[in-house]
Amino acid sequence: MTAFPGATHSRRSSQRAILREIVSGGPISRAEIARRTGLSKQTTSEVVRLLQKEDWVCEVGQQRGQVGRSATNYELNGKRAYVWGGDLGGTKLSIAFSDLSGEIVAERVEPTDAAGGPAVIAQIARMTLALAEENGLPVDRIFCGALGVPGAYDRATGRFSMVTNLAGLEDINLEEALGAALNMPVFVENDVTLAAKGEIWRGHPRPTGTFAFLAMGTGVGLGLVSEGRIVRGAHGAAGEIAWLPVAGDPFDSRNHRAGTLETAISSAAILDRYRAAGGAADVTMIGLFDRMAEGCPIALRVMREVARALAMAIVAIRSIFDPEVVIFGGSIGARPELLELVREALAGCMPDPVALEISGVGNRAGQMGAISMALDHFRDTLLGEETLGVVPQG
Repeated sequence: MTAFPGATHSRRSSQRAILREIVSGGPISRAEIARRTGLSKQTTSEVVRLLQKEDWVCEVGQQRGQVGRSATNYELNGKRAYVWGGDLGGTKLSIAFSDLSGEIVAERVEPTDAAGGPAVIAQIARMTLALAEENGLPVDRIFCGALGVPGAYDRATGRFSMVTNLAGLEDINLEEALGAALNMPVFVENDVTLAAKGEIWRGHPRPTGTFAFLAMGTGVGLGLVSEGRIVRGAHGAAGEIAWLPVAGDPFDSRNHRAGTLETAISSAAILDRYRAAGGAADVTMIGLFDRMAEGCPIALRVMREVARALAMAIVAIRSIFDPEVVIFGGSIGARPELLELVREALAGCMPDPVALEISGVGNRAGQMGAISMALDHFRDTLLGEETLGVVPQG
């Protein structure tokens, strides 16, 4: 955006103040903006008029004031720019576009490229650009994107570690590689951390703002929120419960790649356990849950073992973190049948079991968290020191 080229520091401050009120307080009138910011009515009118001209704000009706008078309200034009959020998993990749109001305008899911590394980066770029083109979203109006990745993200080094379900990503700076491939800012984060952020944004509000998000699918991970703030740890590895010494021998080197807990209860491990107990060789996780519902004793026994392992993990989480609730998500974690089995097991090993719930966002928590992260970066830029100078053209 090219509003106020060469504007003075004072004028840029006025822009930031007015935009902040429109973004956070809209719909809002010019008079109310002037009252809240302390700016003159003339300055407020000039800035709002130019923001309208540049298509960043729009009129949204009028409010009645004194007798015979009314005031026009303004709000941020949600269609002026777009962001995208992605959720990268070991088996599937999902991408969704959102406008500035948080409305999803396009989305797609594909199997993750098994080659990993650069092939996955190319897949994300291709999928993002194709989805934008197919839905008429101009590339020059796509501000930024955010991506959740199953691993511990160290912001200091820009690298992931513990990426057990995807090959070739630990030696790549994903923000730089994706930014170069798409020619836009891209931000990355641990996928379950973003799922917890998605729960904050679109899930159920928590009185204390302190909860744990337990995601279970191809692998298992945990996102931690303390008093409304995401907990990442010194190296981005907070919540990497795959390595809890539960449900197996942590000194067994076969558990060192994926972690003791994940080695025991990943989707592949569950199916292996079912087949080893005499279950059908071609069953999937969906089929396993179907057989459990039909009363299959092998399926029920296997899932009880999984629930017992999860209960032990939750005892550790409760002892260290004391969450108000543990929220279950992911393709396996969001199954109510599993939740009931975990509740049953937890009651046997805790005198006062922590509350358990299924995510209010369902399987899309990670993607919603990624979009929320991208929108946060957009707002930070829009209202930052260089307001309007770094917003995309178009």
